[in-house]
Amino acid sequence: MLSQTRSRRTVLQGGAALALATAADLRDRPADAADATPFSSGTEAPAIAVPPNACDCHIHILSTRYPASPHWKGQPVLDSDVAAYRQVQARLGTSRVVVVTPSTYGTDNRPTLDGVAQFGPSARAVVVVDRDVTDAELRTMAGRGAVGIRVNFGTPQSWGPTTAEGLETMARKVAPLGWHVQIYATGDTIVELEPVLSRLPTPLVIDHLARLPPDQGVSHPAYAAVRRLLDGGQTWMKLSGAYLNTASGPPAYADATAVAKSFAAAAPERVVWGSDWPHRGEKHLPDDARLLDLLAEWVPDDRARARVLVDNPAALYGFG
Repeated sequence: MLSQTRSRRTVLQGGAALALATAADLRDRPADAADATPFSSGTEAPAIAVPPNACDCHIHILSTRYPASPHWKGQPVLDSDVAAYRQVQARLGTSRVVVVTPSTYGTDNRPTLDGVAQFGPSARAVVVVDRDVTDAELRTMAGRGAVGIRVNFGTPQSWGPTTAEGLETMARKVAPLGWHVQIYATGDTIVELEPVLSRLPTPLVIDHLARLPPDQGVSHPAYAAVRRLLDGGQTWMKLSGAYLNTASGPPAYADATAVAKSFAAAAPERVVWGSDWPHRGEKHLPDDARLLDLLAEWVPDDRARARVLVDNPAALYGFG
């Protein structure tokens, strides 16, 4: 069994405090931040040109209408729902979105699929399922906009520890649907998983710049592993989570930027961008417009950047 990349103890100790701080930040937001979009700092639009049909490929929808999974020991559910995210869309200028089931809900995909239904044809879902999910259940979710599953090696799952064997089992289940498998894992775990990842029968999507340690970046062994996977032609990278992979911090995120630029140059036809809204667990909420502006440095060419925001998501998620 692979070692978990984030211990349950860490979740227990840090989740509640971060939850209270985030809730307080939102409740006590000063008057001069009244125009800020929900669960985001800043008020200005992106500086870069955002083309029509641009897609935010990684958000989470949470609603107090749905209780957290019994396994969840982190922050409580807040209403980072469709109505809140539409304000973010209006500010960013994006129009398509990919909703990913958060670990908060375990394998309860109702908030995600209900969110996609509210967004309509401009949205797709990436769901979390267990190994007992039936083919009929998968087909039903496909009919509601699901195009992939997420396997999370960073947060304990409601159905037990995540293993390489479980990853392969789930990939075989969803392959007939034409779905992809998305993984959330740190660089060390990706190194361990590389033999399995390279033989999955589905496209592979790696979250959040592969979570390389900021002090090592492209010198970490996982960088070479990811490059080999990208070179194999079946792996995609989410250019997201800069604030999760940095020691230098905003606004430039210089350490994360070095990694993102390299991945974008290595597989320009298989990188997509995501905000990771509503930035659960972050005491100081990032500015989503500035996160989008990072693409100006990560992908300097306008045509290539339009590919990242429009063409690549259309290919991966099946937008018409």
